[in-house]
Amino acid sequence: MVSTEYSNDSSLRRIRTIADFQFGAGAGVAIFPDECTFQFSTTGRIRQVRIGKERLATVRAQDGRLTLGIVGAARLAAHLAPPAYRVTVQEDVAPFVADGKNAMAKHVVAADEGIRAGDEVLVVTGDDVLLATGAALLSGREMLAFNYGVAVKVRQGRGSECFQEK
Repeated sequence: MVSTEYSNDSSLRRIRTIADFQFGAGAGVAIFPDECTFQFSTTGRIRQVRIGKERLATVRAQDGRLTLGIVGAARLAAHLAPPAYRVTVQEDVAPFVADGKNAMAKHVVAADEGIRAGDEVLVVTGDDVLLATGAALLSGREMLAFNYGVAVKVRQGRGSECFQEK
């Protein structure tokens, strides 16, 4: 019988390569430390990457790209200099976004111009406090130009604990 499982080292190299492709060189090492654990699908493909009990990322089955958990997003935010992959929202809506509500275009005050619709992005405050991670539904330029509609479909917010750091 042939094993379809990867060694942990092979899985780590594979997931880091995907992150480098998606977020730029060095992102893979920044998000995924050596002590990551992997959860595989029934076909032997990587599905989730964890550190301890926390989910760093999930590999989307349809396109092989990463969706970040809030811990993975925090690690990416620490690695990437602003404004890379960041969508900045108004301070008055920050608690709602941190609780997992979508970021609306009319509340976006700044966005990385390199963002394309479908990209995994970090939603932050004006002083770069991570609020949430999710999928951009508009490009960075469109987020600033539109006054209505969802700019970022939030997948996971940090919750209210991000406001107690101040």
